[in-house]
Amino acid sequence: MRRLEPAAIAGVMSREVANFRTFWKATTFSSVLEPIIYLVAFGLGLGGTIVNRVDGLEYVEFVGTGMVATAVIFSSALPAMFGTFVKHRFQRTYDAILAAPVDVEELVTAEMLWIGIRAGFYGCFPLLVAMVFGLDPAPGMLAVPFFCLITALGFAAFGIAVAATVAKIDQFSYVTTLVVTPLFLVAGTFFPIDQLPEGFQVAAQLNPLHHLVELVRHASFGFESTDPLRIAVLIAFALALWRMAVRRMTARLID
Repeated sequence: MRRLEPAAIAGVMSREVANFRTFWKATTFSSVLEPIIYLVAFGLGLGGTIVNRVDGLEYVEFVGTGMVATAVIFSSALPAMFGTFVKHRFQRTYDAILAAPVDVEELVTAEMLWIGIRAGFYGCFPLLVAMVFGLDPAPGMLAVPFFCLITALGFAAFGIAVAATVAKIDQFSYVTTLVVTPLFLVAGTFFPIDQLPEGFQVAAQLNPLHHLVELVRHASFGFESTDPLRIAVLIAFALALWRMAVRRMTARLID
């Protein structure tokens, strides 16, 4: 692993910040509106007619805390996939960046950090919206941005690695359908994992989003002894995908 230059990483991130200033209003609008729609449809609609309480929680509280994971993966993996592909294949942005004193590892790290920070911020919005619908604030919620950040870093790296692997932008539909959608559906967001068949319960323990959902719920209603292990899993996930993204982007841009 080569030494990462903070100046190079900051330079790449500053470009992303400048670009984000042109469309932050639309992104913020959708990040606030989507959890409201989900909470009205599932938390109040389904919770008020069919499901009352789940695992001792009001259904709106159950869905509101679980929606954090959905917001994180959709604001990290998808922007990383499409943004990376467009900047590399169509805009040739990465060719220009690599002409400066920036290497691929620094480029990938900067992109991960920016997407992770942004997704970590927007990932907290469902929790704030859930408070409007009755979720009580708790001191442990102050740790939620950190949980969102480390999860978003992993999925940002996942998106970058996918973008460096596919040949056409249309192939992202396979990834979205076969990977992203099952991950957020089997994460414990809308229904408890322990009600699923045993095989799905085991698979859920390998799902980073499930660990994020559990951490957010425990931050809201009381931490448990297994939470440090869940944090370690998310950190390991982020580190492993970081190295994979660096290798795939190196093969695409250099080799």
